[in-house]
Amino acid sequence: MRKRLIVSAAVGALALLVSVPASASAAQVGPGAAGIGDPYYPTAGNGGYDVSHYDIRLKYQPATDELEGTTTILATATQDLTRFNLDFVLKVKEVLVNGRTAKFAGTGEHELEITPARVIAKGSPITVVVRYADKPGEVERGGQSAWLRTPDGGVAANEPEGAAWWYPSNDHPTDKATFDVSVLVPDGTQVISNGTSTQSSRAGWTRYNYRQAKPQATYLATLAIGRFDIRTDTTPGGLPVLTAYSKDLGANAGAAQASVERTGELVDWLSGYFGAYPFGTVGGYVPNVPTGYALETQGQIFYSPAQFARGANTSVVVHELAHQWYGDSVSVQRWSDIWLNEGFARYSQWLWSEHENEGTAQELADYVYNLYPADDAFWTVKPGDPGADHQFAGAVYDRGAVAVQALRNAVGDETFFRILKGWPTERKYGNATIQDFQAYAERISGKPLGELLNTWLFTAAKPAAGSAGVVAPSPARSVAADVLPEPKSWKKIQETNTVHEHRD
Repeated sequence: MRKRLIVSAAVGALALLVSVPASASAAQVGPGAAGIGDPYYPTAGNGGYDVSHYDIRLKYQPATDELEGTTTILATATQDLTRFNLDFVLKVKEVLVNGRTAKFAGTGEHELEITPARVIAKGSPITVVVRYADKPGEVERGGQSAWLRTPDGGVAANEPEGAAWWYPSNDHPTDKATFDVSVLVPDGTQVISNGTSTQSSRAGWTRYNYRQAKPQATYLATLAIGRFDIRTDTTPGGLPVLTAYSKDLGANAGAAQASVERTGELVDWLSGYFGAYPFGTVGGYVPNVPTGYALETQGQIFYSPAQFARGANTSVVVHELAHQWYGDSVSVQRWSDIWLNEGFARYSQWLWSEHENEGTAQELADYVYNLYPADDAFWTVKPGDPGADHQFAGAVYDRGAVAVQALRNAVGDETFFRILKGWPTERKYGNATIQDFQAYAERISGKPLGELLNTWLFTAAKPAAGSAGVVAPSPARSVAADVLPEPKSWKKIQETNTVHEHRD
């Protein structure tokens, strides 16, 4: 549920000739790759190192969009490195590697190439300090910007790219890290980010400090600067809740608050299905942005006010909260595994519909199946491998959720709910593929599931009615497929589909 930035896949740079120890062979020493190797986004992320922590210190002027920053990155070399890349688009002033001045250059769409003063040996710790200053709202790559300028500040929340507009990183979900974010702003301006927070004021400026102590993917880090109504509370179980609303949301303010203020209640409800909530804080914020999407930024969810333009919608809150387990705690190994995020988050909305007596998951699956004829393009999208251009297509969500219902029907409710809760528990804070999920579900159920998942996730055609023990028009209804009763929850669930719109 986000806007996807289209970034050029073109990369390439010749290896830099540097002096290396006599004991090292050419095969052992060289530059880290300019991309991590994801089939959908070849230049996303980088090779040669693994990040453990980001320390991001910023100063921001809301009136002028001037951002000054110093980001310190702690990492470990996974090869002997003569050079390595970070994903970053702002103007860099200085780079230090292990305390020594390093050479740097911007290349491609979003690469910051860094040449350290000395070769870094495999297994060695790396401390990278990047100092920078720019106006992020004026920086575009491929005709796009991931910094959302607001009347009173700015917001960073985007998937799959977006981190590069406010801090340098290894921008791929497989390289998770912990985060400290500290932002200095003029008094009267607030800052929202991920995790626990403290603040202090001095001489007309306020510093906000946030700490995310659990592993977090780079795209799930968020930053919002502006004038907010900030509210704090705890769930009945004691989990800290922080919600925030721009002070100029206009007619959408009431509906936004009526939805997001139910965060504590809904995260406790979802815990019954998915197990213990995996992070130390939870919340959501609604800035004054013109976008239409929402994003499951870790522990602190981003919502566009347009999500509530037609009134309160708890369904979208349920969807984004479900991602805290399916997507944030257990993250994709590659972006083609997006069904593990979106199919289950959409299915959580179906479970909420059941809870609210507005249509069962089976009725919603029936409705989706019969809504689209066999020749509709909906069925050409494979939720298990939709392609980069269709990564957030509606079929990934709706057909993806039908696939989850197919699994439920195939293994039975008792086993299904064991899988639903056990998967994010066993894989907590890690990464996984659809094949990993299949293996887990087969182990728990004792049933082969390859044919079922291939039918619903990897076949570019409408599955046969009743195939793999799943949906077909109910004989009891004796009605045509295209006039099945619409579940009461359908419209509210579909209202969240504006979040699928991209800047293509």
